[in-house]
Amino acid sequence: MKVKTQSKKVNKSWLNDHVNDPYVKLAKKEGYRARAAYKLKEINETLNLIRPGMVVVDLGSAPGAWSQYTRRCMAPQGAAVGELDGTVIALDILPMDAIEGVHFLQGDFREPEVMTQLVEHLAGRSVDTVISDMAPNLSGIESADAARMAHLVELAVEFAVSHLSPQGALVVKVFHGSGYSQLVKLFKDTFKVVKPIKPKASRSNSSENFIVGIGLK
Repeated sequence: MKVKTQSKKVNKSWLNDHVNDPYVKLAKKEGYRARAAYKLKEINETLNLIRPGMVVVDLGSAPGAWSQYTRRCMAPQGAAVGELDGTVIALDILPMDAIEGVHFLQGDFREPEVMTQLVEHLAGRSVDTVISDMAPNLSGIESADAARMAHLVELAVEFAVSHLSPQGALVVKVFHGSGYSQLVKLFKDTFKVVKPIKPKASRSNSSENFIVGIGLK
């Protein structure tokens, strides 16, 4: 019974924090599907990775906040609908409601046939920026979770090496802890510029972080 009571308290505390979160309120006001949009916004405003005319691939896109932000970066006056100067291709294992101008593929990024579909959508074009908010279902076993996370990041890097333009960029979500230093090393071995970033919209009590790589070596 104690465990259940504690669980209820934790859930109530999380719900209270979520409801009062300024980024949750801002997302609702500005029409974003999730507060995660402001993580990408801060990264982009710092490094200018998403601009009109680009080809951007969004990995782990559901529910769609990063794709929403990206299409607004490519639209006149930052519009959520209408004219779009650029290409946004989104992919997730989960379904995602349509976003005007965004090409969505549903499938598991780890499966070769899904990767083939993604490459076909590129139609021979290089990618300017790959953004990845992918994360595995966490088990609570640190070593297993770290291995699953590393695998997703390695796949994103592999895709970037094959399809990024020479000065292109890759943004990935990672977790501080076991395996983090190895992932930073992977980026430093692959990219000319590497920047770990903890956006303000990323909760302070979370081990979530982001690594940005710019310009393939």
